[in-house]
Amino acid sequence: MIADGVEDEEKWLAAGIAGLQQNAFYMHRALDSNNLRDALKYSAQMLSELRTSRLSPHKYYELYMRAFDELRKLEMFFKEETRRGCSVVDLYELVQHAGNILPRLYLLCTVGSVYIKSKEAPAKDVLKDLVEMCRGIQHPVRGLFLRSYLAQVSRDKLPDIGSEYEGDAETAVDAVEFVLQNFTEMNKLWVRMQHQGPAREKEKREKERSELRDLVGKNLHVLSQIEGIDLDMYKDSVLPRVLEQVVNCKDEIAQYYLMDCIIQVFPDEYHLQTLDVLLGAFPQLQPTVDIKTVLSRLMERLSNYAASGADVLPEFLQVEAFAKLNNAIGKVIEAQPDMPILGVITLYSSLLTFTLHVHPDRLDYADQVLGACVRKLSGKGKLEENKATKQIVALLSAPLDKYNDIVTALKLSNYPRVLEYLDTETNKVMSTVIIQSIMKNKTCISTADRVEALFELIKGLIKDLDGAVLDEVDEDDFKEEQNSVARLIQLLHNDDPEEMFKIICTVRKHILGGGPKRLPFTVPPLVFSSLKLVRQLQGQEENPFGEEESTTPKKIFLLLNQTVETLSNIPAPELALQLYLQCAEAANDCDLEPVAYEFFTQAFILYEEEISDSRAQITAIHLIIGTLQRMHVFGVENRDTLTHKATGYSAKLLKKPDQCRAVYACSHLFWVDDQDNVKDGERVLLCLKRALRIANAAQQMSNAARGSTGSVTLFVEILNKYLYFFEKGNPQINVAAIQSLIELVTTEMQSDSSTPDPAADAFFASTLRYIEFQKQKGGALGEKYEPIKV
Repeated sequence: MIADGVEDEEKWLAAGIAGLQQNAFYMHRALDSNNLRDALKYSAQMLSELRTSRLSPHKYYELYMRAFDELRKLEMFFKEETRRGCSVVDLYELVQHAGNILPRLYLLCTVGSVYIKSKEAPAKDVLKDLVEMCRGIQHPVRGLFLRSYLAQVSRDKLPDIGSEYEGDAETAVDAVEFVLQNFTEMNKLWVRMQHQGPAREKEKREKERSELRDLVGKNLHVLSQIEGIDLDMYKDSVLPRVLEQVVNCKDEIAQYYLMDCIIQVFPDEYHLQTLDVLLGAFPQLQPTVDIKTVLSRLMERLSNYAASGADVLPEFLQVEAFAKLNNAIGKVIEAQPDMPILGVITLYSSLLTFTLHVHPDRLDYADQVLGACVRKLSGKGKLEENKATKQIVALLSAPLDKYNDIVTALKLSNYPRVLEYLDTETNKVMSTVIIQSIMKNKTCISTADRVEALFELIKGLIKDLDGAVLDEVDEDDFKEEQNSVARLIQLLHNDDPEEMFKIICTVRKHILGGGPKRLPFTVPPLVFSSLKLVRQLQGQEENPFGEEESTTPKKIFLLLNQTVETLSNIPAPELALQLYLQCAEAANDCDLEPVAYEFFTQAFILYEEEISDSRAQITAIHLIIGTLQRMHVFGVENRDTLTHKATGYSAKLLKKPDQCRAVYACSHLFWVDDQDNVKDGERVLLCLKRALRIANAAQQMSNAARGSTGSVTLFVEILNKYLYFFEKGNPQINVAAIQSLIELVTTEMQSDSSTPDPAADAFFASTLRYIEFQKQKGGALGEKYEPIKV
C-alpha cells in the first residue's frame, strides 16, 4: 500500500512538473515577444499546478521551487514593463483578474514586489494589502508556501529604519506588524495540518509538519533582523505578541519549535531583559512539550553570554536572573506533574551551570540548586534510568569543572545528598571523577574534617554499598579504582603533625571497613603516609609540655601495628610482612628498640605461621635479612635472638640452593661496616662454611638424582662472599681459605660429572680477573691479594 502511494505521488509530481514546464515555455515565448496578456495567462496556468492537494509537503516543495524560479523571471519582466512606461498600478490591478485565487495571489505578490520597488505607493500599504489578501488561501500546505513566497519577496523591501522604503518615522512598527501578521497566519495554517486526516496517520502528519517548520520559523528570523526593533519595542510589543500566538496555538510541536526559535534568533541581551515575560510563558505550554530542552538552551545561551565578558555580569544581578530562573523551573515542574525525573535533573543541571558561570562567588546559590534537586528526588529511591544517572553525574561534575577544587565542592551541604540517589555503579563513576579532579588540580586536602567529608563522597570505591556484589566487578576495573584511592591517600597532607595524625585516623576508619579485597590496595599507602609523619617527628621523645594528647612516634607505631595486623587477618601475609619490616626500620631510625623488636617479632610470626609457599619464603627471608642487617638500635641480646632466628629459617628452606644463598646472606648480619660492635669474624666464617657444606650437599644430591653434579655457581657465589669479607678486613677470612676455594671450583669445573654451565664459567672467570686487577692496582689492597694464586 505504502509503495503504491509513493509511486502514485511520483506520477502526480511528474505530471505537475510537466504541466508547469509546458506553461512556462509558453510564458517565456510571450515574455520574449513582450506580450503581457499572454504572459499573465500562461503564468496563471503554470501556477495552477500549485493548487494540487495530492502531494506531500516534501514533493510539493519540489514543484514550488520550480514555480519560484519561473516567478523570478516574471518579476524581472514586470520591472522591464514599468520601465517601458506600463503603469505598475494598472499591472497590480490586472493580475487580480486571474481566474483562480492561488495563481492570482502568487502573481499579486510578484507584482507587489515591483510595486514597492517603484515607490509609487508606501511599502507598508502594499504589504498590508498583500498579507490580508493571502487569507484567501486556507489550505495548510498551499497557504504556507504562498505566505513563504510573500515573506521571501518582501524580505528586502520592509519599511525598516535605514531602508530605502522607510517612509515616516513609524515605519519600523509597520514592518514588525507585517511580519507578525504573516507569522501568525502561517502558524495557524501549520497547526491546522495536525487536525486534518485520520488519526492513524498522526505520525505521518507530524513528520510532514516537521519538514515545514522552517517556513514558519523564518518569520521570526526576519523579525530578529529588523533594525527598528529596539529593546523597548521587543519588550512591549514583539515578544508578547509572539508568545501569545505560541501559547494560544496549544500545539505541542509548534510550541516546542517556536520557543526554541525565539531563544535562538533574538539577542541574549534581550532575553536577559525580558526574562519575566519569556519565563512566564513556559508553565502555560502544553504538558507534553519538552520544556527541559528549551529552558536548558536558554540557560546555556545566558551562561555563554555571561562568560563573554565581565562587563555584562552587572546586568544579570540587576534583573535577578538566578531568582527568576529558579522560580520558573519550580513553576514548570509544578505545571507538569508527569515530567520524568530526567527532565527535572536536566533543568537543575542547566541552572547550576548557569549559576556557576554568572555567580561563581555565590556558593549559596549553587547549594540552593542542589537542595531543590534533592527535594525533587526525595522518595524516588536509587535512580535506575541510565540517562538520569548520567545527568546527575553531569550535575555533580559542574562544580568540580568550574572551581577545579573539591574543597569548594565540599562546602556545598547538598552535594553528598544528591550523590546518595546514584546506583552503585554510577556512584563509583562519580567517585572516580572526584578523585581525578583532585589529582589533575593537585588539590591539597589538609584537614581531618574535609577528609571525612571527601571519604563520605567517595565511599562507593572504599566499601561495598547496599546491594553491591563485589564478585561481579571486572578485576581490572577494580584494581584501577583501588589504585586511584591509594593515590588519593598519598595526596592528603598537613604540615601540622597533630592534624596529620587526625587525617590518618580518619582515613584508617574509612578504609578498614573496605573488606579483604580492598585492604591490600589501601593499607600500604596509609602505612607509608604514617611513616612519613614518623620521619617528620623523628627524634621527638615526649611532648615538652607533657600533653598526653600530643602525637608521638610511639603513638603512630601503635596505630600502625593494629593497621598492618588487619592484612595478616584477611590473609595477605607477604604484604603484611613487608609492611612490618618497613615499620621496624622506621622505629630503628627513631631509636625505639622495643617497638622495632615487636615489629620483627610480628614478621617472624607471619613467616612461621602464614607463609608456606617456597618462593614466598625465599623472598621473605631475604627481606628479613636485609632489614635486620641495617638495624643499629638493638642491644646484643635482642640482636642475637633475631639473628639466630633468621639463620635458622634460612637453613630450613626447601631447596638446597635456596638454603645456601640464604645462609651466606646471613653472614652480613655478623659484620656491619658502620657498626663496630657488629663485627664477629668467627660467626661470619661459620656462616660461609655452613653455606659451603650445603652447596656440597646440593651437588651430591644432584649427582645421585641426575648422574651429574650440576653447576658450580653456588661455589663461585660463596667465593665472592669470601673476597668481600677479605677486603673488609675480617681476620678469619685468610688467603689459604680463598686459595682452597678457588682450587675447589677449578677441580669441580674440570670434573667429568659436572654439567657444563657457560654462565657459571663466565662468572668464575670474571671473579679471577677481579683478583688479578686488584693485584695490578697495587696499594694496601693489592698487597693483600698478592699471595692469592689464580
